[in-house]
Amino acid sequence: MSPDIEKRESPSVRSVTQDGTETEIPACDNEGRSRYQRWAQNVKGLETRGIEPVPVEERQPVSASASFHILLTWFSMGMALNNLVVGTLGTVVMQLNFLDAALCALFGNVLGCVAIGYMCTWGPRSGHRTLIVSRFLMGFNPSKVCCFLNVLTNIGYGMMSSTVGGQILSKLSGGAVSVVVGIIIVALVSLVVATFGMHIFQYYERYAWFPQLMVFCILLGSSGPEFDFNTVSIGSVEEVNAKRLAFFSLCLSAAMSWVPGAADYHVYYSPDTGTWRIWSLTTVGVGLAMTITLLLGVGLGTGIAHNPRWGAIYDGTPGSVVIAGYDRLGALGKFCAFLNVLTIVSNNAPGSYSMAMNFQMLGDFWCKVPRPVFTTVSTAIYTACAIGGRDSLYQIFKNLVPLIGYWIVIWFTIFVESDLMFNRDRQYDWSVWNNSQKLPVGFAATVAFLIGWAGAIVGMDQIYYTGPIAKAIAGGCDLGVWLGCGFTAVAFPPLRMLELRVIGR
Repeated sequence: MSPDIEKRESPSVRSVTQDGTETEIPACDNEGRSRYQRWAQNVKGLETRGIEPVPVEERQPVSASASFHILLTWFSMGMALNNLVVGTLGTVVMQLNFLDAALCALFGNVLGCVAIGYMCTWGPRSGHRTLIVSRFLMGFNPSKVCCFLNVLTNIGYGMMSSTVGGQILSKLSGGAVSVVVGIIIVALVSLVVATFGMHIFQYYERYAWFPQLMVFCILLGSSGPEFDFNTVSIGSVEEVNAKRLAFFSLCLSAAMSWVPGAADYHVYYSPDTGTWRIWSLTTVGVGLAMTITLLLGVGLGTGIAHNPRWGAIYDGTPGSVVIAGYDRLGALGKFCAFLNVLTIVSNNAPGSYSMAMNFQMLGDFWCKVPRPVFTTVSTAIYTACAIGGRDSLYQIFKNLVPLIGYWIVIWFTIFVESDLMFNRDRQYDWSVWNNSQKLPVGFAATVAFLIGWAGAIVGMDQIYYTGPIAKAIAGGCDLGVWLGCGFTAVAFPPLRMLELRVIGR
């Protein structure tokens, strides 16, 4: 993204009122927010735009260098430590062998990254954030529910990432820095990057990939000889099959967590940018990065049971798995682990940024509040949650990530079916983004969303609830993602056809 994009922001946007009248209004239509914008314009690099669309004249074409930057940005964001933790779940918690866990991680991740690439293409097409685009395909009010759910999703991931960083910092200091203090440090650094907005964190992500990749290569060289490729997955045939599907779904859900915010990071690119180019750059960048980290996590997990020294270091926390992997390197290993903590910012900052946008999408009242206020509040919330859940992180990962996957897959199914079956080749009037009278009412999407959740509930197999279909399978099996998707895919088309026939939009 060009460094001078923010300087070219216009003081007004084209808006549509509830009665359908088009007007030119200030981007921040209240005195308090105007004061904030006047102050923010004097701070170099601070993004002042909220959820207003980016006008076409302020967007840039994707040149060869910009294409490379898109690839590197997603490569940095995907190469995050929490993805490594997801990989360790397959071998440490689910007790799958290396081959089973690696194949599930690979194919689950690839499927999720294809969805990320698809959603990214809507940024240049519309100039809108992801869940604003959702208003055109799902409905004005139903999309607000998804905004709230995405806030919870990013709070969950912020909590998990900060906890891993805090655990590593505590281990590196020999306990001198507590896990709580470590969590606060990671959260504050993420807050600074997210507050400055798109320009700063895209600039950061453009270069953050290099030290991330280097330390992961060093980690692989240090820990690779201890990977165990010979043990078998633990459990009966039915239990192993259930764990394979559960881990496949978990890796899919981890990748899909990026989808509700994916277009947010491409709104400053021209609509003339080819969708194929955006899709391929995003899919390759994030897919390659997440595959590296997931497979490395899978391998580290096999070493815990194989290496007695690692077993002594491992205290049940994901941070101790990373420290064990660097064990033989001494001071160099500690330095690399510290760099791993810094890379958590690559994952936390985009989530915090999207959270602030999602808050503003909840309504006009929320839109009046400057974005940094929401960034600060959401950071405080996930920091508090991280401090409270710091001793149960593996259990939180195992239970929270599938729950996130349920709602995202249901929403994404509605989004894709609406696009392909009802809006194919349609020319959208993106100026009506805030006019509920010209957007879908959303009855069909709401009912389909609830039906999808019913499918997820009867198929889920979690510690807090096991659905009747999951219970019917020997050994239990989490089918929540798949039944949620299936129920939604069957329910939405006829409901939408009925809605169009009766209401007309």
